[in-house]
Amino acid sequence: MALHSFSLCFSGVPSNTWPSSSSSSSSCSPIFRRCLVNVSAFSSPPPTAHARCQLKGKAFPSTEGVPQGNESPLVVCFGEMLIDFVPTTSGLSLAEAPAFKKAPGGAPANVAVGIARLGGSSAFIGKVGEDEFGYMLAEILKENKVNSEGIRFDPGARTALAFVTLRSDGEREFMFYRNPSADMLLQESELDYDLIRKAKIFHYGSISLITEPCKSAHIAAAKAAKDAGVILSYDPNLRLPLWESEESAREGILSIWEMADIIKVSEEEVSFLTKGDDPSYDVVVRKLFHPKLKLLVVTQGPEGCRYFTKKFTGRVTSLKVDAVDSTGAGDAFVAGVLAQLAEDDTLLEDEKRLRGALWFANGCGALTVKERGAIPALPTKEDVFAAILGSGNTF
Repeated sequence: MALHSFSLCFSGVPSNTWPSSSSSSSSCSPIFRRCLVNVSAFSSPPPTAHARCQLKGKAFPSTEGVPQGNESPLVVCFGEMLIDFVPTTSGLSLAEAPAFKKAPGGAPANVAVGIARLGGSSAFIGKVGEDEFGYMLAEILKENKVNSEGIRFDPGARTALAFVTLRSDGEREFMFYRNPSADMLLQESELDYDLIRKAKIFHYGSISLITEPCKSAHIAAAKAAKDAGVILSYDPNLRLPLWESEESAREGILSIWEMADIIKVSEEEVSFLTKGDDPSYDVVVRKLFHPKLKLLVVTQGPEGCRYFTKKFTGRVTSLKVDAVDSTGAGDAFVAGVLAQLAEDDTLLEDEKRLRGALWFANGCGALTVKERGAIPALPTKEDVFAAILGSGNTF
């Protein structure tokens, strides 16, 4: 049986510096220097993660009973939080599905919870209905140690609902109930600007751009973050059924494109935004790279992701898993990236470390597709460590 050894520098998440076993922690950036892990990966069968890892230091510390914001730089996520109803049986239409599993979701909220699950510090800003679902969602944020100071309740509108059809391959189709839902009614006057300005990273999607007054609130929040020197992270999260037309969706998504420092898109979104161009070509993706952008990531589902900066371009593979439900996989990936960037954004300048960060993020996404629903499936850092180390693979 093959045996191979390597060393990893961890700061709650793996560094993409993968030195030889003779390397010292001095080869890592300051954030990763806190914790050096020596690992032996066996082809069969792997030992437990606990036996393989002895973490030294306190990077991405446990948040059990500790208020968020005291240890890690804050990531504020802005946008929608809703209830996904996911069929318990894959491969059937909504009408044919015999039952549904109720699961909290909404891309920005998923990212906030994902970061907290990984041991980072996050907050959510958005609006839910003053109803049982709204109170349930707010409680889920608190249970997951997400700062919920920015959440608002609307007494006149319901919390948004989405019914999700799962194809046999785990991919999804959506039916939304928002006429209007509370998240669409967030106003500028309801924003917690102090919370926004405290952030290291401000993350958002495009659904909050579809209608007023939330559109104006979104733009005002992003501008306040930008003016405060906060890093802006954008995941368009295209949901065509919510837009008036394909053209309005394309225009809306691109209207704030050049504000972002970091953008994550899927291959399908690249094709949509470039009006049908083949996303497999780097030259097509580069059309979306604006002059001030620091990182553009294109996710490719089970194949991993591609990355683009001003200096380098590459591809990182992912763990191989059996997909049950891809809901929230992209959000888990974003959480994996942002949790690391919040701790040390200089990894954007070091391709080896960036690749390690993306390898970890791919692991976050891969584990999420193994369960139904978004937030219920988001992994902890221990889950990701165990899966990566157990795989015996590197990026």
